[in-house]
Amino acid sequence: MKIARFVLKIVGACLAVAAAACCIIAYWDKITEGFYYIGEKLGCKRCRPSEYDDYADWDD
Repeated sequence: MKIARFVLKIVGACLAVAAAACCIIAYWDKITEGFYYIGEKLGCKRCRPSEYDDYADWDD
């Protein structure tokens, strides 16, 4: 019985981690938008996304 409870705790923990990862992936755009908003409020110039970052490898 102890082994079954231990296995169920491991399975439950794995499912909780998987659910957290899915939530992070699903709301990634909103999470980064929040960080950029906070960076703008703090006046961090490095925190602003560059609109040319997506095309940086096209110059080569």
